[in-house]
Order: sequence, then structure tokens, then C-alpha cells
Amino acid sequence: MSAIPMAQITPSPMGGGGSNLSRKQKAAIIVRFLLNEGADLELTNLSEENQSDLTYLMGEMGYIDRDTLGEVLMEFAHELESIGLSFPNGISGALNVLEGKISPLTAARLRKEAGVRVAGQPWQRIKGLPISDLVDLLSAESIEVSAVLISKLDVDKAATLLSQLPGDKARRITHAMSMTDHIGPEAVDRIGLTLACQIDDRPPRAFNDGPDSRLGAILNNSTIATRDDILESLDETDADFAAKVRKTIFTYAHIHKRVKKLDVPAILRDIDQGDLITAMTYATEGDLGSTTDFLLENISNRLADQLREGVEERGTVKLAEAEPAMAEITKTVRSLVDLGDIELIIPDDDEG
Repeated sequence: MSAIPMAQITPSPMGGGGSNLSRKQKAAIIVRFLLNEGADLELTNLSEENQSDLTYLMGEMGYIDRDTLGEVLMEFAHELESIGLSFPNGISGALNVLEGKISPLTAARLRKEAGVRVAGQPWQRIKGLPISDLVDLLSAESIEVSAVLISKLDVDKAATLLSQLPGDKARRITHAMSMTDHIGPEAVDRIGLTLACQIDDRPPRAFNDGPDSRLGAILNNSTIATRDDILESLDETDADFAAKVRKTIFTYAHIHKRVKKLDVPAILRDIDQGDLITAMTYATEGDLGSTTDFLLENISNRLADQLREGVEERGTVKLAEAEPAMAEITKTVRSLVDLGDIELIIPDDDEG
């Protein structure tokens, strides 16, 4: 069942000969009924005062007879039926609804003008940040705060984030996690609010990805000669940036290092056999050859024999023919990664 906004479960007081229940008591009845039915209610979007009132009322009301329950439910149903369209409450809610639909610059200006900071659930917002933003966020934080942030993330994302941090800092953060056992929920909420406020204070970016990722994506689709020439030039002008770009590049030559053996059949399933034979005929030496051997060793014997026979019959393949074929294979790998069907092995710091 989809989440029900709490703004819709506060029916108006009943008039005439109706119940004498207050508006808040009726809301408590609706909440109790919906929870019993397994509804997903966004109660955390209520103010702390309203959450406290709701909790006290639910603890004090005892029981409600069937007639009263039916009367309150009918009123609630009537209220829902009469709603044509609901709008977010305040500029903060409006900005949340319009996020991604208006320019980041406009959104940042409106937040600043209205004094809007973080509303709702800051940790949910922080959890949704990409790994690169989380790395930037932790770079300026203490080890203790970093340990709390890591603890709040999903396990897979936390593991990926740790792998992107300097080894010494990652070790100190994991050690500090032992001290998070005695941190209270209020302290964790304050940390979340503080971190989310820092997100709001950052100037909006023109690009979602970093320059290394953008250039890496371009070089992934470039010819080998172009890619090597650009990387050599970067080595001379900005070696650190060149190293970062190399980590974002994924080509046919990287498959044997980055792809898991069990994922090879899924990758080759949707690739044209002609492209496979063309790529494998050319890719016989160095890392290219290692990838060809890796692919053949991790598929069925029948398919591997078919490909080897095709390679023998194919004859000589020039680089101009092989590059598009190898690009199709790596494109398939990247597509499966984007879909979440497979995960690449994270390279060591000294691997290109």
C-alpha cells in the first residue's frame, strides 16, 4: 500500500448530532485503523508536537465502539472524496515537489530567500546522495560524525563509500563505529540536520558528475589511439587528474580485472556473436588477450568452442573493425551495471 500523507487524515469536526470527539481524537482513530490495516503512514513528516499529541491520545483513548468508528471513517472517506488536488505545505514542501524540475540555481536562491533549511527526514536525503558527494561531505567531518553517517547508510552503499576513502581514514571510521552504541536518537537527528544544512549551503553544480567521470565516459567511447593520446597528455599536465580519469575508464581491456566470473554468461547472452568473434580475433595480446581468454573460460564449453571456431575462420581483423565490436561488449557490461543486474569489481588504488 502506498504511503498516505498525514495532511489527509485530520477530518473536520462533525456537526449536529455527531460525535463529540475532537479533531485530534478523530485523527488518532484514523491512524490506529490504518495501521491495523497495514497502511504505510508518513508520520515522521508531522511536527514533533503533533507526533507527541498523537502518541499520548492513542495511549489514553482506550477503545472506540463500532458506531463511532464507522462514523469517523465515513467522514474521513467523504473528506478524501471531496479533495480534488492537494499542494505541499509551505515553500519547503513546494521545493521538495519541484526538485529536479526547476534549475538548481533557482532552487538554491529560493531556499536562501525564504530561509528554508532542512525539513522532513534529513537522513533520507543524505542516504540518497551519490557516493562522490558523500566522500566530499566526509572530507570535512570528524571521525565520530563520519562513523554515524556510515552507520546510517545501507550496507552496500556504506561498503562502497569506505572503499572510496583514504585507507587510514576508513580504518579510523570503522574503529569509531564501536563508540556509536551509546549515541541517543536526538544526537543522531541533530547530526543529520547539521549535515543536511551543509548540503543546502553548497553552491549548485552545473554538472551532476565530476570532471573525471565526464571525461572518462567520453574516453570510453573514443578510439584507442585518441584515448591513449589524451591520457598521455594529461599525465604531463595534471598527473593527479589523469589518475582519477583512468579509474573511471572501462574498456574491453578491463573486463578480465573488473567483471566477476559468474556474470560472464549474462553479459555475452545479448551480444551479437559476430561482434564477439570480431573482438576476440583481434584481441589476442596483453590485457585485450587476457579479457578474451577470461570470457572463453567462463562460458559453456559448447559456446566457447563455437567462438574459437569462428575466430579461426574469421582471419585477420583490423583495429578499425575490432574497436566497434569491443565497444559493443563494454557497452553491454555498463548497461547491466546501470540496471543493477551486475556489479563491477572495484579496482585497487594502484590499478588503472
